[in-house]
Amino acid sequence: MYNPSAKAARADSRFGYVPPVMVATDPGREKYDGKDVSPIRHTRTDPVSTFSVDVDTGAYANMRRFLSAGQTPPRDAVRTEELINYFRYDYPLPASKAAPFSVTTDAMVTPWNPETRLLRIGLRGYDLPRASSPAANLVFLVDVSGSMNSPDKLPLVKTALAGLSRELRPQDKVSIVVYAGAAGLVLEPTNDDAKIRAALDRLSAGGSTAGGAGLKLAYQIARDNFIAGGVNRILLATDGDFNVGVSDTKALIDMVEKERDSGITLTTLGFGTGNYNEGLMERVADHGNGNYAYIDSALEAKKVLGEEMGSTLFTIAKDVKIQVEFNPAQISQYRLVGYENRALREEDFKNDKVDAGDIGSGHQVTAIYEVVPAGFKGWTDARRYDALPDDKPPAMVGRSGEMAFVKLRYKLPDGTTSRLIEQPVPAMMMWNRRAPSPDFRFAAAVAAFGQKLRGDPLLAGFSMGQVRDLAGSPTDFYRQEFIKLVGIADSLGSAR
Repeated sequence: MYNPSAKAARADSRFGYVPPVMVATDPGREKYDGKDVSPIRHTRTDPVSTFSVDVDTGAYANMRRFLSAGQTPPRDAVRTEELINYFRYDYPLPASKAAPFSVTTDAMVTPWNPETRLLRIGLRGYDLPRASSPAANLVFLVDVSGSMNSPDKLPLVKTALAGLSRELRPQDKVSIVVYAGAAGLVLEPTNDDAKIRAALDRLSAGGSTAGGAGLKLAYQIARDNFIAGGVNRILLATDGDFNVGVSDTKALIDMVEKERDSGITLTTLGFGTGNYNEGLMERVADHGNGNYAYIDSALEAKKVLGEEMGSTLFTIAKDVKIQVEFNPAQISQYRLVGYENRALREEDFKNDKVDAGDIGSGHQVTAIYEVVPAGFKGWTDARRYDALPDDKPPAMVGRSGEMAFVKLRYKLPDGTTSRLIEQPVPAMMMWNRRAPSPDFRFAAAVAAFGQKLRGDPLLAGFSMGQVRDLAGSPTDFYRQEFIKLVGIADSLGSAR
């Protein structure tokens, strides 16, 4: 089982560990783009579920920020899949690089409903050794507007980016662009750590926010220093408060998509409280073929830009889509836990022009479905005309048949045509009498926690104490921290 070192909890000389800034804030001033909880689907009429993968983790750190300040996070700020994917699980490495990730499926009785089962689908990307990773052309785009003048904003940005700069190799280079009332280049491309740190130290906050101008200049610098076959990425560090210049969201996304198609990707790093525009941060990163993270402490900076730097920067598969077809002879109803803003149409799965999520080196993706076995009590009454036809295929029924069929499509980093992976899910998984692994139980606990914070009515009878019990007694720092957050949420009465 994956067990990150407990050293993550201690000070790190490279990142200058300090505890998170626990400041209460008015969530009414912050902007989120929440979606309704995924609906129940009837397999007879809607057997296919399609969505884009999501490796963002910003919702977890942002949720932690609220709870650490003694506040319940806004419902729209909670995206359950990002809570689940904040943690690593014991999925096997891919057998070979011919397919960039492994696919794991398992099932267990649902802890909050014995009439249903949880189906977990896990992907794990191969680990790209740092020494053999492609050269990187990175542009740090830093918001130095007046809204960044807070201990949990620009000072933390400096700490985060200084830590990343120490990881540079001779073939890598960094530029620094800033924006406030206007945009400017403050550091020409270099891999000199001392020069990068000095440039960061000189930054100060003040003025309005010309975010659009900053992005334009950052893309220009990235193009001027483009590395063919390498990583060309902008890392945008901001509280997301774009209020001068190209502030229209559609115009920003159009620009990001155009540059994405030319090979320059975008990662967004969110900071701060109060006026935080999380909805914009997530959308811009998604359309920029990058990822979104929220950084609330130097420890989180170390996790995102140190421990997980390879997955943050080095893409091993792009436009990754998952499609699950449920067998109505085995499953009567189902619902996907989370991924509400990643849903795709069934026809989008084979359409290589439809953008989807990317997977970086060593990345993991976990999706959890809650399903109702045929003949068990569902969430809704049986429909009058749902009876199965008498000519159902014999291979598809009985506990020896298939409960579902999983398909994945992906493109290689430099590819334009998708590749397909297919894998049946045996029905026997639903009837396995063995106790679920502690790893699966923990994933289910995180899923339950996220859904309770979202006010999911199907978990109304499952308490925060039961969530804590389900998580078990983990030994690594991040999972132990999760259990503490569950306890805080319980004390606040955060279940809706």
